[in-house]
This record gives sequence, structure tokens and C-alpha cells, in this order.
Amino acid sequence: MASPLNDTTPTTDEEMADLGRHDCVERVQWVLNTPTPPGLSREFIGTAVSWRNKLPFLNMQSGLKGGLFSMLKATFPILSWGPNYKANQFKHDLLAGLTLASLCIPQSIGYATLAKLDPQYGLYTSVVPPLIYAVMGTSREIAIGPVAVVSLLLSSMVQKVQDPTANPIAYQKLVLTVTFFAGAFQAAFGLFRSGFLIDFLSHAAIVGFMAGAAIVIGLQQLKGLLGISHFTNKTDVVSVVKALCSSFHHPGKKNRKLFWLPAIAPLVSVILATLIVFLTKADQHGVKIVKHIKGGLNPSSVHQLQFNGPHVGELAKIGLIVAIIALTEAIAVGRSFAAIKGYHLDGNKEMVAMGFMNIIGSLTSCYVATGSFSRTAVNFGAGVETVVSNVVMAITVFISLELFTKLLYYTPVAILASIILSALPGLIDINEAYNIWKVDKLDFLACIGAFLGVLFATVEIGLLVAITISFAKIILISIRPGTETLGRLPGSDMFGDVNQYPMAVKTPGVLIMRLKSALLCFANSNFARERIMKWVIEEAKDSKLGNAEKTIQIVILDISSKSLGNDLMDIDTSGIASLVELHKNLGSNSIELAIANPRWQVIHKLKLANFVPKIGGRVFLSIGEAMASFSI
Repeated sequence: MASPLNDTTPTTDEEMADLGRHDCVERVQWVLNTPTPPGLSREFIGTAVSWRNKLPFLNMQSGLKGGLFSMLKATFPILSWGPNYKANQFKHDLLAGLTLASLCIPQSIGYATLAKLDPQYGLYTSVVPPLIYAVMGTSREIAIGPVAVVSLLLSSMVQKVQDPTANPIAYQKLVLTVTFFAGAFQAAFGLFRSGFLIDFLSHAAIVGFMAGAAIVIGLQQLKGLLGISHFTNKTDVVSVVKALCSSFHHPGKKNRKLFWLPAIAPLVSVILATLIVFLTKADQHGVKIVKHIKGGLNPSSVHQLQFNGPHVGELAKIGLIVAIIALTEAIAVGRSFAAIKGYHLDGNKEMVAMGFMNIIGSLTSCYVATGSFSRTAVNFGAGVETVVSNVVMAITVFISLELFTKLLYYTPVAILASIILSALPGLIDINEAYNIWKVDKLDFLACIGAFLGVLFATVEIGLLVAITISFAKIILISIRPGTETLGRLPGSDMFGDVNQYPMAVKTPGVLIMRLKSALLCFANSNFARERIMKWVIEEAKDSKLGNAEKTIQIVILDISSKSLGNDLMDIDTSGIASLVELHKNLGSNSIELAIANPRWQVIHKLKLANFVPKIGGRVFLSIGEAMASFSI
């Protein structure tokens, strides 16, 4: 049967207006009669279905064999690109891998000493983790191995549990246990798609943390660079400077004429410095040397992991912190170079790869490995094509462990310290800190908080300060949502903030408000209500057309996604209560309240709370229809 609207053609302005009102009423019913939105149970079911689709072996449509092969390719990306690997690519990867090894060998030894471990542990960490990452990782440019920040983090936190000087064996076991926990957390983040956890450390916090850590690492290297025998284990700048001053008051026999040797090419520098010490017997005149480095293949460390001791809880906490910092650094550098090359880096796969390489690493005498900023830049500059460069580097380091460790006996500690120092300027990004200051002062506060916390307290306090400031920013924005007065933009049906768009035209008698918050809840609902009432009173005064009771006749609350701002995603009972009170306050001044285009969950809850009948069903698809429904 035909609709009356199709049988009757409007001929007068009054009939046209009636037709418009009819269409408006019909569209209002679209808003009010929406189906019930999915509840928590359906959300969980949807998550399970998503998991089933992401794990091919659970989706048997492609067959068991095909599903297993798809799962293997998803777990080991090398199976996807490996069959198409070409000899031309290997030429570039070989050169990049050898270049990486020349930088990695001296850096790994230096970073191991920074972590207060024997030098060979840095070399061990440059063998097994890169090989595991090569078969599981998705980044083509990233260089895996020990890094300065993680080494500092481990030494500063684990030494509070066990003194590395008094009992180095026990300290070493705790570091390996922390490595296992860090890998387990990283793998869990990836498997459960919880990568959002690393976003708790904002970009600004990381910039400040890296800069503070770089300065602390540099100060710590003064011990090796100046040949100081007794030095503080604390990492804050005050303690380090005090230890440095006290060492000058009690100088020992030191030969400093070799300390100026620049580390332009790290491996060449190590070879030359070692040769000079050997020929001049400088170790007999106060120059500290590395001495014995245990060579050979990575020994098993399964029996060294401590899961039953009194410090397991503390080690797990350290592992969690280290896991987040290591992931943040690796994914940041991986995404940076992936963007340059124009391909996508799968964050969850990266976490799984990092996790398994550290778990296996903890079983093979490795401490926490991650992606290195400096070595990845070298790898990229050398023309790397794939992660085969990591394999070349690992094999080269292994050969060095087998054949050349005895030649490093006379390597001066000072040259290792200088190599670490040469890598630190890249961690201090003054330009980025200045950009953060220009763009967002609260972000800069998190940045400088992390910097000062690491510099004057401890690494973990610096992280805590940065996270606290970042969360405080989120809470501040949540409990103090912005409100805007909207006007119609000339020549369009769009509405914008009258302060941002001065050309926007406000309609007399109508106050259109936008609430800039994704959630109206107990934390911000009263503040939002007070702000709206304040705007109503100020708008009445500015109009100079009368008092607040007569000037504003309608308040339209815009919470739509069609506006030029954020839309209200959800509301709780406190938010509904604040809307009820707002309606009462407006009603006492003969002002009506209307709502434009609420989201699915919002309108559903407003109907359940019987709020829609209280405002006379004034819920509309858009601001324009809300205005058209009233005759002013």
C-alpha cells in the first residue's frame, strides 16, 4: 500500500512545513528506536571470534594442513619472505652485518660492564637474541643486542636486591631471572594484543627519560675513563659527582695519555688501544684493562634462574619495567625506519618476537636484548635489505667468541667507556624537547619530570614521575571537559566553535553547546553541568536583550560525531544525574533542553533511565533538525 506522502503532493508553504515536520519526527524515531547495543558478553564473544580468525589453526575452513602452515608463517615471518630471498640482497646484508659486528663487539662488552656483568655476557647477548629475532621479527632494519638504557636500568634496580661487587655470581643469576621475566611479559603483551600498555610511556616521557639516562650513563663511564677504583653504585647525578670529587681528593696512579684516543671507528679503536697497552705494558702503570673474557659458545643458564628465592616478586616487578622500556625503544626505532622504507610494522608480532628472544636468551646466558637506536641507524646506512644482517652479525660475534677473546685481554677499560660515551649524544634530542615545549606544555612537564627524576633520583623514580604526570594529564582532561558555543558556518549546514570560527553565526534565542569529552561520568559530570549553566548566563548577559529567563529559549547539547569535535562515546549514572539536574535548572528558567545525535550506548542508557520522556523526547539526528523542530 502506498504511503500518503506518495499520494499527496504538497502545494502550499504550510503543507511543505507539515511535510518537513513529519520527516523530522520520523527521523527522531530512528534515534529513539535503535536496537539494544551489544553488552559485555557479546563484546567477549566478539573478541573470541577475532582471536579465532587471527589464529589460522582454529579456523578449519582452509583445512588443518593449510591452517598449520598459515600459523607457522604468522609466527615465523621468515617463511614468507625467505623463499624469495635473492643473492643480490645477501650482498647488501653481508656488508651491513659485518659493519654492525664491528660496532657491536666493542659496544656489547662496554654495555655488559655498564650492567655490572662480565664482558662476555654482552657478546653472548649479541649472538642468540639476534638469531631468534631474525626468524620471528617483522622489522628489516632493526639491530638487536644489548643497549645502554636497558643495561643501566638493570644495574640500577637489580643491585638494590643483590650487590654485584660483594656477590657477582648471585647478581648474575638475578639478572638472568629478570631477563626471563621481561621476555615472558613481552611475549604475553603480544599474544594478548596488549601493546597499548607501552603507550603509558608517552613520547614526551621517553624523550626526557632517554636524555636523563644518557647523562647518567655518561657520568657512570667516568669511572672507567679516568681509571677510578672506588666509585658509587648509585645512579643519580649528585652521588656520581660526589664520588668523582672524592676520587680527585685521593688520586691514584693513572696514566691518562691514552684516554684522549677517539673512538671514531670502535673496533679499530679497540684493536689499536689493546695493541698499545700490550706493547707499552701500560697495565703495569695504572691503566685498567678488561683482562680475561670467557670465550666459546653461549653456555646454558637454565640452572641459574631463581624462581624459588625470596626476591621473586621484586624480580618480576623489575622484569615488567625493563620489558616495557625495552619494547618502547625497539618499537619506536623499528617504526621509524619502517616508515622511511614504506612498510607496516606489526607491533604485536614484534612483542612476541622480542619476548621469545629474551626468554631463550635467559636460558643461554644472555641478558635483556632489544633494538638499538645507534646500531639500527648504522645498519640502515649500510644498505640493509632484510634481518639477515642480524644473522651475519651474530655469526661474526660467535666467531669472535671462539677465536679472538684472548686477544682482548689487554683492552683498556677507558676505550670501552669512550665507545659508550660516543653513542650517548644520539639519546639526547634537544630539538624534540623544544618542539614538545612549543606544542604541549603538559607534555613538556612529563618530559622534564622524567629527565630530572632520572638525573637527580633513580631511573625508576624518573619513570614513575613521567607516568604520574602523563596520567595526571589524562585525569585533568577527563574531569575538566571543554565546552564550546557553536554557530552555523556561512554557506553550509555545519556548526563550529564561534571562538575558532569567528564567522560562525549564532541564532538568537538558541544556545548550541558542544561537550568535548568521550565520557560523561562521575569525575566530570558536575563540572560539565556547571560550565553549561555558566555559558547560559553569560550568553544572556552578552545578548543585552533581557535577563537569562527570557533571552535563551533552547539549549541544544551537541554530542554528535557529525560536528567538528569529539563525540560523547558513553555515559554513566552520574552523567545521567547531571543531565537531569541540568534539565531542571534550565526548566526553572523556562529554557528547554534538546540533544543532537547521541551515540548508540548513550541514547540506550538515557532511555533506560527514563530521561528521554523528561525532556519531551527532544532527541534529534542533527543540530539543524533540532533547530528546525522549534518555532522561535
